[in-house]
Amino acid sequence: MSGSDQNISVDPLRESRTMDQDCQDDDMQDGSGKKVIVGICAMGKKSNSKPMREILTRMEEFEYITTIIFPEDVILKSPIEDWPLCDCLISFHSIGFPLEKAQAYAALRKPYVINNLDMQHDVQNRIAVYTILQREGIEMPRFAILDRSSSDPAKCTLVEGEDHVEVNGVVFNKPFVEKPVSAEDHNIYIYYPTSAGGGSQRLFRKIGSRSSVYFSESRVRKTGSYIYEDFMATDGTDVKVYTVGPDYAHAEARKSPALDGKVERDSEGKEVRYPVILSHQEKLIARKVCMAFEQTVCGFDLLRANGKSYVCDVNGFSFVKNSSKYYHDCARILGNMILRELAPGFHIPWAMPFQLDDPPIVPTTLGKMMELRCVVAVIRHGDRTPKQKMKMEVRHPKFFELFGKYDGYKDGHAKLKKPKQLQEILDIARGLLVQIEQNKGAEIEEKKGKLEQLKSVLEMYRHFSGINRKVQLKYQPRGWKRRSSSEDGEASETPSLVLILKWGGELTPAGRIQAEELGRIFRCMYPGGQ
Repeated sequence: MSGSDQNISVDPLRESRTMDQDCQDDDMQDGSGKKVIVGICAMGKKSNSKPMREILTRMEEFEYITTIIFPEDVILKSPIEDWPLCDCLISFHSIGFPLEKAQAYAALRKPYVINNLDMQHDVQNRIAVYTILQREGIEMPRFAILDRSSSDPAKCTLVEGEDHVEVNGVVFNKPFVEKPVSAEDHNIYIYYPTSAGGGSQRLFRKIGSRSSVYFSESRVRKTGSYIYEDFMATDGTDVKVYTVGPDYAHAEARKSPALDGKVERDSEGKEVRYPVILSHQEKLIARKVCMAFEQTVCGFDLLRANGKSYVCDVNGFSFVKNSSKYYHDCARILGNMILRELAPGFHIPWAMPFQLDDPPIVPTTLGKMMELRCVVAVIRHGDRTPKQKMKMEVRHPKFFELFGKYDGYKDGHAKLKKPKQLQEILDIARGLLVQIEQNKGAEIEEKKGKLEQLKSVLEMYRHFSGINRKVQLKYQPRGWKRRSSSEDGEASETPSLVLILKWGGELTPAGRIQAEELGRIFRCMYPGGQ
């Protein structure tokens, strides 16, 4: 054997690895075989929840995406060097989650991070949340911070009165809201003035069928740091907004826990929520919140009051609980976002299916779906009482005075619907009937029976409201021309007025149930919820 032959040695394992690497390089060149690994790093209860499973299942439908869930034991007990490798990290804080370890892992492996981990510390502190909202110019209730951990008197001064508190010089009259500084503490109190019975409504995380309870105690808490803010009177609902990136927001309304504390649940025991269409301004707020906190998937609370929308809380990473449409949209948007960022580096042949300046078409696993802009509906009323009408000819000067007062001569008729106008008609009818009873009505041409019917209808319900009664006066220059023998009145050539009284057409109890049921169906049907 020659010397050259003796110097040649072959390592089978090394040769095998080289061949495998060559195959992988070839696969990367043609874009086949290589997938983006999306890692889910969260507590087991969150990463294995139904919404997460629904979304990950849909993300797996992308040809070049695969997902992996970090086991909770590994997250809590293993060093970050032993955590699974991933190209994209979806990680978020909840009770018991080691956020600092997740930050260290992201710094070590440098994956593409969906929700900024550093900013999640701010989301856990309401002072930081309010500071960021204020900095971004986002509308929120007027507030003041009582920081009892501070040695500065200007930050921890509280003066309490019977119906108000003064926090660092800022006065809040009851009702006002008291929130713990820690966002993990959901024990929020609402204090009521003595004129409304006093006491406080104490909100907490849902326990069974309750989310708040009333206490007679009216004094604020004397330990701990709090944010005090004006109570915003809404229509009894809170709006929960869920973003997936700055250009998508899903919104739902739920019964406010401040009402009576009872949680509305459906037949499956889940809290009842209704899809909500956000206004243009609210969509801008959602975009600002998403970008300010650098949380792609982010939930926050809106209060609609006084014609405006106010952000009162930012929750960070949050999913909609039960909406197939949201699951489709969320998976598709996240998948596109991840591939747009990572596909070039992996040599994956992928192109963004739509751009922000394109028409509002969102591709989903079910096809392309247009964004709903508005709903136009023609809806007939439910079951109601019969509509009724009575006509009578009137000639008394008081009717003509009222006719002229409301510009009846200008158009030849006057429609009286407002409470004040109907009250004037009722006063005239009452006065004429009194004169007839006292035998002073010799010159009164109006028939007593008609006046009594007019008085009776206008006195129904003891007050004027709604649209169930109205009076119309029509001018007849040569008197009222009867169209049939059933109409009262005698032919005359002198001017008169025809008084037409309409009433009835009110919803019956059955009609009210029909209307409420239609409302519930409509709110679930649009904008394409369940």
